[in-house]
Amino acid sequence: MIYLDNAATTQPCPEAVEAVKKAMTDCWGNPSASYSCGREARMALETARFQVASALGANPMEIIFTSGGTEADNHAILCGARRQKRYGSHIISSLTEHDAVLEPLKQLSSDGFDVTLLSPDENGRISVASVENALRDDTSFISLMLVNNETGAINPIPEISRLIRGRNILLHCDCVQAMRNVPFTVRSLGADLISVSSHKINGPKGAGALWVKNSARLTPFIFGGGQEGGLRSGTEAVPAIAGFGAAAARPGAGVNPRLRELIRESFPDAVVISGSEGFSSHIFMFSLPGCKAEVLTNWLDSIGIFVSRGSACAKGRRSHVLAAMGLPADVIDGAIRVSFSPENTEADVLTFCSELRAAKERFF
Repeated sequence: MIYLDNAATTQPCPEAVEAVKKAMTDCWGNPSASYSCGREARMALETARFQVASALGANPMEIIFTSGGTEADNHAILCGARRQKRYGSHIISSLTEHDAVLEPLKQLSSDGFDVTLLSPDENGRISVASVENALRDDTSFISLMLVNNETGAINPIPEISRLIRGRNILLHCDCVQAMRNVPFTVRSLGADLISVSSHKINGPKGAGALWVKNSARLTPFIFGGGQEGGLRSGTEAVPAIAGFGAAAARPGAGVNPRLRELIRESFPDAVVISGSEGFSSHIFMFSLPGCKAEVLTNWLDSIGIFVSRGSACAKGRRSHVLAAMGLPADVIDGAIRVSFSPENTEADVLTFCSELRAAKERFF
């Protein structure tokens, strides 16, 4: 098997697997209970909170655990925008966001908010100028991702943060694809709310986190027993969270930049969507116009090579990200996303290129 779809999910690392096992077998008590096995579970929970906070350069008390990146995005957007309504009902986001952002924005739009979705430039990025031009007196909330999950394009979030400094605008940043792939801290980014996910960094599925700057003061998203500082009630999923913490605590390891170049060299006629500058090294999207990516990826799947046509959440729909970039239909339909982990080797990529060439010649 050659796995090259790490933007969709990552293989749990040994440290995460061990932490999950320990939490399920040794620390299985309710972390809100006062007796010893409850205290052990609470210790595992707070250790993970410290580990995730350390990876983000944050205060552990500002970390709210969630069921994943989608819930973290939903919490930030729905509760953040509603909290900000006293300053105005205008929201700025972009056409290239993940559905975990776009769908709650649709909900807010139906509730009377005015949502402006910015178009990306030719590289798939949202420029500072486009944000500045969209600002209004009633703008109160902005949600923009740091790294695009399909193209790897990096948005200038620190510059946008500086642009709106001093205004009553809350800035949310989806960092699900950025964590461990692009260096940042909560301080360097300058956002007020940051969403991250466990299974994108070699942790288990079912855990994520929302960093909430103290001044943001969000309202609760799930009501009940008052867990997670009263913002996200319900007994915490300690095994998944412990695995998340263990994955976050691992030393960082970068992706070999040579892997992208091998694909470029193997397909000189391809349309390169993910350039070299201003893109995360772990995502490389390119297109073979005239070829159907669905046919090619299905063939690769049959021989144990796993890549994708874009976001796994799109479930076969044409990419809204590439459409927003203004790319023609044949380029979109021929687009393939390869996403790497530090464990991928040149041999993996060379085999992928060889088999993709053979499939291209066979079917097209």
